Amino acid sequence: DRASSLYRIFGSKPGTYGAGILAALDERNWETVEDLAEVYTAWGGYAYTQKDFGVSARPQFRQRFSQIVVAAKNQDTREHDIFDSDDYMQYHGGMIATVRALTGSNPRQFFGDNSDPSRARVRDLQDEARRVFRSRVVNPKWIDSMKRHGYKGAFELSATVDYMFGYDATAQVVEDWMYEDVTESYVLDPETQKFFQESNPWALRSIVERLLEAVERGLWAEPPPEMLEKLKELYLELEEDLEARQEGAQS
Repeated sequence: DRASSLYRIFGSKPGTYGAGILAALDERNWETVEDLAEVYTAWGGYAYTQKDFGVSARPQFRQRFSQIVVAAKNQDTREHDIFDSDDYMQYHGGMIATVRALTGSNPRQFFGDNSDPSRARVRDLQDEARRVFRSRVVNPKWIDSMKRHGYKGAFELSATVDYMFGYDATAQVVEDWMYEDVTESYVLDPETQKFFQESNPWALRSIVERLLEAVERGLWAEPPPEMLEKLKELYLELEEDLEARQEGAQS
């Protein structure tokens, strides 16, 4: 009808919050971009107007998204970046994935930096991903600062890899060299690996598992064979070690 054809504002079902993407990624409950789009639509396909408050409108949602040519995300603070919160890859990444599933190609992707209102900047999302990766993700000073927080710091490093993976699965913004660099910095660097082993080996296993999943899904398209072999060997070692710890704790 005419009323539903005018729907422009969509969101989660009343009383709920989220985009559903994080759970799908964490549970590995997806195979294709169409699966991610279906999750995003199921969670976000509710229309809001002056008269309608959160009515199910998935067909209209898909229709609107099939017409999107630009997907932009604005940020007004420097306290966060696109690889340190799941919100970015869930909402922005989920939008991009849904457009790709519906149209066969990504929309143009932009990131608006309004942290300094007098110097607002708009960057291509790929450029923003590279900027954040170089300035924080593999920055030795940031990694060392996380090490000072022990168990929680190790968790934050692991979460960063998860969010990178999520943004790549949805928006295709992580390049092979970035996977290689994060593997070198987080996993293969002797001092950092020792930190994980002593502070939170579960976080290290999570990182290795996620990197291997990126290879398995073709996101990390061409990992160096020697690096891939090291990841597989380390994963098996961690599995054995953590299983032994668990058995020791139960005995």
